[in-house]
Amino acid sequence: MSIFNGRDLDGWTGAVEGYEVKDGAIVCKPGQGGTLFTRASYRNFVVRLEIRLPPAGNNGLAIRYPGSGDSAYAGMTELQVLDDTDPQYANLDPRQAHGSAYGMVAATRGHLKPVGQWNEEEVTVRGSTITVVLNGAVILDTDLATVTTFMADSPHPGKDRTEGHFGFAGHNDPVAFRNVRIRELP
Repeated sequence: MSIFNGRDLDGWTGAVEGYEVKDGAIVCKPGQGGTLFTRASYRNFVVRLEIRLPPAGNNGLAIRYPGSGDSAYAGMTELQVLDDTDPQYANLDPRQAHGSAYGMVAATRGHLKPVGQWNEEEVTVRGSTITVVLNGAVILDTDLATVTTFMADSPHPGKDRTEGHFGFAGHNDPVAFRNVRIRELP
């Protein structure tokens, strides 16, 4: 089921002023952002979408977001959306690379298309497990219930959430999302 109509932000809430719809895509406004999230809440689901990154672009997929707070910590996780090929990210903690469960579990790198091209991503969330497929390659397959060490020793109090909203966690860069579809799982 499509959760973005390609025309406006109907069905979305939160940081609506930090995003705009351009050429059929949700785009974080430069210098703005915040967490834009679905009005609907989800437990187990598969989300499919396309992502286009600008050079050094940074955003995130908010998973089981409660509707307030930092999506990386208050929600189950923020799955990193990042041009991790940019030189400024050369010394990145592996748990911050594209597709990673931010600060908890590193994704496999090397599957992003060149900056400016559309990437196809599929995220499956079932119970405490998350699988991320980027451009046909599984880059993350993890069970967050087993995570005991955190980047900068900063725990993620929301990692055990069983329900919440899906959204985008913008960090000032014009990252674009289109063809956003979600299917609830039993």
